[in-house]
Amino acid sequence: MKNGKLILMTLIALISFSALWSQANGKSDFKSSNAQAPVAKQIIGYFPSWQMYKRNNLVNPAMLDYSRYTILNYSFFKTDTNGNVGGTDAWADSMLLRGIPDLGRPQPAYYPNTSLIDHAHLHGVKVMVSIGGWTLSDNFSRIAEDPIKRAHFAHECARILQEYQFDGIDIDWEYPTFAEHSGRAIDRETYPVFMKAIRDSIDAYGKTINTKMLLTGAYGTGEKQMAAIKWDVMKEFMDYFNMMTYDSNGPWSDDANHNSPLYNPSKGYQGSMDQTFKNITQKYHVPAEKVNLGIALYGRALRGFNGTEPVALFRNDHQHKVDDVIFAEHEGMPQYYNIMEEAGKHGYKEYWDDVSKVPYLISQEEQSFVSYDNPRSVKLKAEYVVANKCAGVIMWDSYGDYMETKPGSGFVAGTPLVDELVNTFGTDKLPRPRIKKIWY
Repeated sequence: MKNGKLILMTLIALISFSALWSQANGKSDFKSSNAQAPVAKQIIGYFPSWQMYKRNNLVNPAMLDYSRYTILNYSFFKTDTNGNVGGTDAWADSMLLRGIPDLGRPQPAYYPNTSLIDHAHLHGVKVMVSIGGWTLSDNFSRIAEDPIKRAHFAHECARILQEYQFDGIDIDWEYPTFAEHSGRAIDRETYPVFMKAIRDSIDAYGKTINTKMLLTGAYGTGEKQMAAIKWDVMKEFMDYFNMMTYDSNGPWSDDANHNSPLYNPSKGYQGSMDQTFKNITQKYHVPAEKVNLGIALYGRALRGFNGTEPVALFRNDHQHKVDDVIFAEHEGMPQYYNIMEEAGKHGYKEYWDDVSKVPYLISQEEQSFVSYDNPRSVKLKAEYVVANKCAGVIMWDSYGDYMETKPGSGFVAGTPLVDELVNTFGTDKLPRPRIKKIWY
């Protein structure tokens, strides 16, 4: 990623997009506060830093459609064994969080108001930093147990809030007590203490600037994952619980089943958005207004089905093979835009499961099955969130449904999945800070 040509092309693209964006919005040196307008529901999009290298720099701070979000979770920062916190890609973190380098001044220097956080704040959108993730959770258990390391980690959280002007911390520990990522049984006791230390530290920093700092966590929805959390303690000081109601099924499953069903499937693993919501609110008594439910802007693809049966749903002859042939770019975990690009090329037929309220695709020619969400299923999930008075939704990842006018064009035609959230929640009708030209 450090190739000189790529760096130069990326810089030119970002400057060009930023300039076009600025020219379209008048001229002023005005910069709004980062105060977020009141919204009915949260729309929280995870923003993986590595995506800046993809799709010919289609998605960058100057080109994001900020009207689609209330919060962006920058993903991911990591922690070492001593509790020090930092980014995972120095180049991407610098470009996205610092802004475009101003090479005409002594380094480091950046053009003002060109970072992700600057653009987001101009639009009244908050930016949090998500620490951890699936591959970066191994150090949490030992830090949470050790009072010195725990205190240092909490101090580090406050430091990065100040350094980058983040609006809060999202801890994505996957998962407390999960042995595969160095978790231990003691995590159930130390996790609340760990999170409370973060709460106290970022609150203390927030008081110095008279600003409320947010604290959220991402949580698995399986029975063992949920049983590892002391929800009765956590609900007293957490702002939101971000429930990852996706990856319910995949190549690890015995049968071809849904990635992110609204309701439990008629067969197979009984996990869904509805099941998760009932568990956290009825079994664990967490207030609905603190719960964000997960929307997947990606799907799961399986390959290798035998025979001529037209519907592969609930069949078990895929032998746990991902479809990394058609969906090689995403290793069998294609984003929505990629699913739509490939569906017509390979003879996929769309089906609807009226029990789980989600679609799926079958290609008999390719012996391929794709579980995903479309506008219809996302609208039903949004209506579920409203009906059950949840805080809102989280999305992985924030621009999986950025549809180009044509593949490779570099111009976004729309966001069909997130549109359903915005329309249902009414966030497009809410006032946003007026955008004016960024002064360089």
